[in-house]
Amino acid sequence: MTNQTFEQLKKTYESGRTRPLAWRRAQLNALRRLVTENRDAFVSSAMADLGKPAAETVLMELNLVAGEAQFVRNRLSLWTARHPKAMHWMLQPAAGWTIAEPKGVVLIISPWNYPVLLALEPMADALAAGNAVCLKPSELSPNTSKLLAELVPQYLDTEAVRVVEGGPKETGDLLKNPFNHIFYTGGGHVGKIVMRAAAEHLTPVTLELGGKSPCFVDRTADINVAARRIAWGKFTNAGQTCVAPDYVLATSDVAEALVKRIAVAVTEFYGEDPKASPDFGRIINDRHFERLCKLLPVGTVPPEEPSSPLVQVASAVGAAMDMVGRRFNAVSAGRAGAADTAGGGVGGTNNAAKSAAGPNAAAVDSDATASAAVEPSEIHKVPGVFDPAGRIVCGGKVDRAARYIAPTVLYGTSPDAPVMKEEIFGPILPILVVEDAVSAIRFINKRSRPLAAYVFSRDHEVRLTFERQTSSGALGYSLPLGHLLSSRLPFGGVGASGIGTYHGKAGFLTFSHVKTVVTKPQFPDTLRLVYPPFNEAKAKLFDIIAKFS
Repeated sequence: MTNQTFEQLKKTYESGRTRPLAWRRAQLNALRRLVTENRDAFVSSAMADLGKPAAETVLMELNLVAGEAQFVRNRLSLWTARHPKAMHWMLQPAAGWTIAEPKGVVLIISPWNYPVLLALEPMADALAAGNAVCLKPSELSPNTSKLLAELVPQYLDTEAVRVVEGGPKETGDLLKNPFNHIFYTGGGHVGKIVMRAAAEHLTPVTLELGGKSPCFVDRTADINVAARRIAWGKFTNAGQTCVAPDYVLATSDVAEALVKRIAVAVTEFYGEDPKASPDFGRIINDRHFERLCKLLPVGTVPPEEPSSPLVQVASAVGAAMDMVGRRFNAVSAGRAGAADTAGGGVGGTNNAAKSAAGPNAAAVDSDATASAAVEPSEIHKVPGVFDPAGRIVCGGKVDRAARYIAPTVLYGTSPDAPVMKEEIFGPILPILVVEDAVSAIRFINKRSRPLAAYVFSRDHEVRLTFERQTSSGALGYSLPLGHLLSSRLPFGGVGASGIGTYHGKAGFLTFSHVKTVVTKPQFPDTLRLVYPPFNEAKAKLFDIIAKFS
């Protein structure tokens, strides 16, 4: 079935059907109608899959798809036109230009966390570029996947746009076909599988992955504004956003106040009981729910099933022993760190312009975040916090049956805690205490390059240092998620967080081949001057040319 789908799309593309601008505009208009005319259906499917609030689905998915389709449609004439380029003077008379042509048949593999946006937004870019498109939505959001499979044929050209539903088997079968481009959004593990499969056909890929996006806050920031924006960026879609702030690095003079203010912001957004709030989502499935529970401090999550009194006592004793072990390890690590750093010191925030990590630090990348080594002096230990995950300031409540995890803020998290060893992708926000921006940058640069980084500071020197000495897909000053919402800004990762970009013109170019075209009249044939045989006169001519080149 997947092979037949590919062959049909290939036949359609080779017929030239997708190339005319009129066809492209018609498809983009239809895509806008698809999301605007079926708003309620998409809201219902996202609610069924993720418990996603209606406002989030409309604002963060449907409106963005419609906006992207209109943005690229209105600029097609400019982007597809010839763009003249100057030719070398030795070739005159001559002319050159570039022109964007479609790549061909493209495969888009979309994830479950934003099942409409991350399926249809890259599709808008691919259609604008004149490609035939095969869409593989995520099986983990089955209601939205089914809805897309029903609606796409009703609105778009069925010969040029196909939806293939299914799981890993269907995805694997699709990857066996020689697509002209593969666009994948998801985790790094599957990203490697996609890239290996693409290599078999030398197919170019765009990988939109993720990572642990850091957020730095110092005393110059407006704490109230920072807390609200961090809480919004983190807990939107129950934290299941690839560019959500993954953890916070706050300077010691502001950390405690920031933690308390974020807790207040959570209450302002979702009320005293976020579980009852219509504006807070749920975790996608049981597997992700259990994974997130393991990141919380010991004893936070109740046993999975009711057990006998004897088993409960044994579990309590085990939990107590585990806690004692964690406290012992934490105290030992603290003493070792103190011994290692005795007699040393660190600079203040105003020293941010000094070299934080060496000339090549921003380029340091690691495939496994968990292997990052962290110097004890970079993270301050918070008194009274013994669990490496930190102390729960707000949240920590869970409901397995509802796949609900409350917006949770952890204070005094250790860098070697489980919650710091993987992308969280859920409503858990660890806050670590650092000395200054220099320490924060060193910490960030020892880990995999993230999809985004955020800085809440009004110190120009600090901002400039982050911009110059860290590497991330995007950098936001006092604005989480902002670059995700704009068609004018390229969106993508670097290193382990992704390859390539899209949105607006960047997306159009991702799905296009920019072809160089040159022309030279046959008369006069000035190239005769460089034809063999190469005599002494021509040698002198070459010397003269070299002097002017």
